[in-house]
Amino acid sequence: MAKKTIGPVRREFVPWEDPEQKPFIEFRNVTKKFGDFIAVNNLSLKIYKREFFALLGGSGCGKTTLMRMLAGFETPTSGEIFLDGQDLSGIPPFRRPSNMMFQSYALFPHMSVEKNIAFGLEQDNLSKTEIDDRVAEMLRLTKLEQFAKRKPHQLSGGQRQRVALARSLAKRPKVLLLDEPLGALDRKLREETQFELMALQEDLKMTFLIVTHDQEEAMTVADRIAVMDRGELVQVATPSEIYEAPNSKFVADFIGDVNLIEAKVLEKGDNGTRMQAAVGDFAIDTEQTTSASVGDTVWYAIRPEKMRISQGQPEDSVTNQIGGIVWDIAYLGDVSIFHAKVGEDDHDILRATKANISRMVENPITWDENVILTFDRDAGVILTG
Repeated sequence: MAKKTIGPVRREFVPWEDPEQKPFIEFRNVTKKFGDFIAVNNLSLKIYKREFFALLGGSGCGKTTLMRMLAGFETPTSGEIFLDGQDLSGIPPFRRPSNMMFQSYALFPHMSVEKNIAFGLEQDNLSKTEIDDRVAEMLRLTKLEQFAKRKPHQLSGGQRQRVALARSLAKRPKVLLLDEPLGALDRKLREETQFELMALQEDLKMTFLIVTHDQEEAMTVADRIAVMDRGELVQVATPSEIYEAPNSKFVADFIGDVNLIEAKVLEKGDNGTRMQAAVGDFAIDTEQTTSASVGDTVWYAIRPEKMRISQGQPEDSVTNQIGGIVWDIAYLGDVSIFHAKVGEDDHDILRATKANISRMVENPITWDENVILTFDRDAGVILTG
């Protein structure tokens, strides 16, 4: 019986929960060294057919090196890489059933859109009829029909990105590798293109592997995310699991915004755990159990949107609450972010977000105002490291 996933998945597609499913891409104990520097450290990972999988991490975490080894541009120092059951050892990049789309797009400036798309097919000596059919298919899928005769310099950034995508897909690789593909686009266009990528991947029923440092991008497009740090996998899970149930302080802090509250375990039992927060004078009562012992130091991770902020004592009886003073406010249109000082030190700050559901607020929370922060017993996660 497959385990239940925390939160929604993008579609009814969870092969990683089925022990009978065979991985489409598999890294087995892969290590890559550059001199004394270990870029990827004894890493094992399984990716399944038709997944949209994201490698996420900061600069130097090893995500691009991992993708380049799959593409054949780097050779593992040790370990094995398999694609669709085939050991890729010794197979050059141009012989691998994968294609890589780079951030720079690398379009030929003297060629039209359709000629750019056709280039790789011509190198493979396909017939003119098959080339024309595939180019037409790619132009349709990427909504570039009306731009077929244009040169790259006559296109917008988003259109050039789609040309590069069409060229990568035209050869019908088993897996498409995307290396920071949307980094050159502005925020609004990047968000639009993310949904276009998802729709295209679903239509083609292909396996996509994307490398990105953009958390929102990974959370938007991916079925699963591998968070990497210093050449190792820290957590591999669905976007909702990564966000709602991080397995470490690093993941909690790296993904989205979070309050990490240091606390000491006071009591623990089958019904939950009670802790004393190090910041401010308040106890945290949670329904979560923990492997930590009474007296141990832990961290309580709670997202700002899980914290409620009010100008007075809330009407409902709430187990967890703490008083504070509004230190700073960020108005973002749809939400406002409040920084509340809850201790003596200027760094004793907790963050809460509040949706701006009304266009006009009669008595808005403002700077230097006394407020009360409250949260439910199931709002956060206890982390031990």
